[in-house]
Amino acid sequence: MSTIAIAGGHGTVALHLTRTLTDRGHTVRSLVRDPDHQQDVESAGGQMHIVDLEETSVEDIARVLKGCDAVVFAAGSGPGSGAERKLTVDRDGAIRMKDAALQAGVDRYVMVSSMGTDDPPEGDDVFEVYLRAKAAADEAVMASDLQWTILRPGGLTDDPGTGTVTIDRHVDRGEVTREDVATVLAGLLERPGTAGKVLELVGGDTPVDAALDAVA
Repeated sequence: MSTIAIAGGHGTVALHLTRTLTDRGHTVRSLVRDPDHQQDVESAGGQMHIVDLEETSVEDIARVLKGCDAVVFAAGSGPGSGAERKLTVDRDGAIRMKDAALQAGVDRYVMVSSMGTDDPPEGDDVFEVYLRAKAAADEAVMASDLQWTILRPGGLTDDPGTGTVTIDRHVDRGEVTREDVATVLAGLLERPGTAGKVLELVGGDTPVDAALDAVA
């Protein structure tokens, strides 16, 4: 079984992913900023490590990642944050994790991105800045020597997971549950054939395993 680090380990997608991975026998190192989240992380099965993606050095993050088989970047600045933190967390944090993974010798990197980053808008609206930040992070990861996969979900909901999705390089815009995103992430980690792919994800009618096998 694998050891997987999740950046942004207290997020809803990350907690779903932690439960899924630990249920399958994997070990999860949850990288979180706030020590008050320990109970939530450990209840989901994760091992908590305090990492502030805006402050912790690449070298210190690399020490946490040492011995891991994969990294999932599921961190985000959050819907209430301003444009500056879209750059320092969603862009720079993902790049810092990429650099730390390379330094720690972790080859596999799965990035949770967003639909709309193929051709992000140029305006100053916070969401437009967010899409540009995610696009820049994606480009930096894709330019690296990592075995990367970029997952770009549509609008996220907190509805219960359906177990069925639509996933391909390009899909029509739509929504997807956070639980289904986590299930897809777990499946990507277990399919080396998805490395080097950019995939968009929304809800759909195809069971997750079948959808992933088709793109792998």
